[in-house]
Amino acid sequence: MDRRKFIGGAAKGAIGAGAVGIGAASLAAPAIAQDRPKITWRCTSSFPKSVDTIYGASELLTRYVREASDGQFEIQMFAAGEIVPGAQVLDAVQNGTVEMGHTASYYYVGKDPAFAFGTAVPFGLNARQLNAWFYEGGGNDLMNEFFAKSGIYGLPAGNTGAQMGGWYRKEINTLDDLRGLKLRIAGLAGRVVEKLGVVPQQIPAGDIYAALERGTLDAVEFVGPYDDEKLGFQQVAQYYYYPAWWEGGAALHMMFNLEQWNSLPQAYKAMLESACQAINGSMLASYDYRNPMALKRLAAAGAQLRPFSQEIMQASFEAANEVHAEISATNEDYKKLLDSQNAFKRDAYLWAQISEYSFDTFMMVQQRQNAL
Repeated sequence: MDRRKFIGGAAKGAIGAGAVGIGAASLAAPAIAQDRPKITWRCTSSFPKSVDTIYGASELLTRYVREASDGQFEIQMFAAGEIVPGAQVLDAVQNGTVEMGHTASYYYVGKDPAFAFGTAVPFGLNARQLNAWFYEGGGNDLMNEFFAKSGIYGLPAGNTGAQMGGWYRKEINTLDDLRGLKLRIAGLAGRVVEKLGVVPQQIPAGDIYAALERGTLDAVEFVGPYDDEKLGFQQVAQYYYYPAWWEGGAALHMMFNLEQWNSLPQAYKAMLESACQAINGSMLASYDYRNPMALKRLAAAGAQLRPFSQEIMQASFEAANEVHAEISATNEDYKKLLDSQNAFKRDAYLWAQISEYSFDTFMMVQQRQNAL
């Protein structure tokens, strides 16, 4: 499909609905011109350019919008640190330093734990389920009800899929091995692992390697094989654990200053909505294609793959439920979002057992038997 025509067509449809025939199109021309003023916006990212899967997706969005608007709507991209540090994207969008930002909303759980639902919560939804909840289950509307309280509007703009549990300097076999461990971990997972004796740290992507190398951190989770390999974590930590039960499918968001969003012509809103949905799918495809090959390279270079034990997984699940209950008791927004996701999750996993799980399990057996 020609992406430019698709996104441009969506925008033109928003403008030209109701126009009939050649004469109507001619009469609509002045209105189209008025609805496509020359606009230049700035977008800041929470990620460095080296994380090309995520930063590259935001650059792709700027290209789609520029081409769909025939150059009338320009978005200038800036990597983490070029305007503000990666962890301050939300603030920059709120206060109007920039019109928009590409970030993970769970970076801001310190402001309100409900921000986690825009990205991932411990033992939450996987990538496909999260997209289903956003687009079909009312998740977008619920998130924007919450985002509006902070003066922003958000659109899903990428997903990493299920992530890895991170790089550790030593083996983690029991709950005792977790106690006192200094772990870089994002979102609400920090509150969960605290209950298990871990000392959580939130460190921006660009600073993680140095902290791990210096010993300021004992372990680090980031994304998965492709990004982790590029950031070099395998050079300073040997044990690579899975899965990241706190990120079964981590979504990124494009956040817009609410006043600026509301002031946009409908055509430009349609372009942004279409472009965000496009990169939401393309980012997941990028990870699904690149992670397998990167994992093979990491293993060949000496990375020791380890699953978290059932003891650790079960203890983490119980601790996560405690955290959900504690926050829900005092935070109505959090409870509303949690209840919505949980209601969908129960049915989604029932269906997944019948469809995805049974098919994937059979095919995994074939792969192990070298039958593929």
